[in-house]
Amino acid sequence: MATLHERQNYRMAIMKALYDAMEGNRPGVTGAKLRDDLHLPDQDMAAACTYLAAEGLILVDWTTHSTPAAVTLTHQGIRLMESEESEDEERG
Repeated sequence: MATLHERQNYRMAIMKALYDAMEGNRPGVTGAKLRDDLHLPDQDMAAACTYLAAEGLILVDWTTHSTPAAVTLTHQGIRLMESEESEDEERG
């Protein structure tokens, strides 16, 4: 199982990937593409998506094997990523 730091990094990587996809007019991403692009193990991908969905930041359509079939940002997730982007611009 991943360490706390790894789990936090996985969650942020998922959020960034979804936010980038949204900016490219691709509001949803398949779970397989997200997992492959981010090189996440299946178990860690599912755990990160479960956490983010419970926080209300993403919506997940699950397969029968408890893996994400499709993942999208919620309005709350978009607002969080916009806030992060704004903070990054102010710092840099």
